[in-house]
Amino acid sequence: MSSRKIALVTGASKGIGAAIALTLARDGFDIWLNYRSDHAAAAEVARQVEAAGASCRLVCCDVADPAAVKETLGPLLENESPEVLVNNAGHAKDTLMVWMGEDEWKDVLSVHLDGFFLVTKLVLVGMLKRRSGRVINIASTSGQSGVAGQVNYSAAKAGLIGATKALALETAKRKVLVNAVAPGFIETDMVAALPKEKIVPMIPLGRIGTPEEVAEVVSFLASDKASYITGQVIAVNGGIYL
Repeated sequence: MSSRKIALVTGASKGIGAAIALTLARDGFDIWLNYRSDHAAAAEVARQVEAAGASCRLVCCDVADPAAVKETLGPLLENESPEVLVNNAGHAKDTLMVWMGEDEWKDVLSVHLDGFFLVTKLVLVGMLKRRSGRVINIASTSGQSGVAGQVNYSAAKAGLIGATKALALETAKRKVLVNAVAPGFIETDMVAALPKEKIVPMIPLGRIGTPEEVAEVVSFLASDKASYITGQVIAVNGGIYL
């Protein structure tokens, strides 16, 4: 068995999740790479993780599906326990609330909040027994400020921030630190179709951020340098929300 610590990253086949997996691999973690359905993309990220000198275990399941999470993660956790969990899995279904269907509401809340609950509840047991661990939740500026057309997404991310703070209080005595990172506009598929000519002038730093810039903050929170930080939300947004 490897002596390297394990980091489990959900939703890591592309975008911010992939950047986090690669950055933590660089930092010396072996990676459990969760994804839902894009096998080719996940395999490519795994190849890059291994090229960085880490091992990579592909963990294919929908984090919002209780049975799938238990069946997939349960057997792995019998033998090993991640030191770091990054809850990154999520998606958006944007529309004005007056036109929003129940599925668009429930699906977005489910992947963010149910996914957080189901995965963290399982992984947390080993962290508490070991008396060490880091849970890092990827929130969003949308959950801090609210964004028109994203009532579902804003509600989900705001809920994740609340859960971060509450769980940090529950686990502090066992030295399990729980924090959130709140990205603003980042170069991912989610912002690819947005009108950048309108967005960029709103950002004080005058540009869209990169997935790697988010990943470096996760890297810090996962490191010994962040040993006195818990229950916090660190924004990576170019100053668009202060």
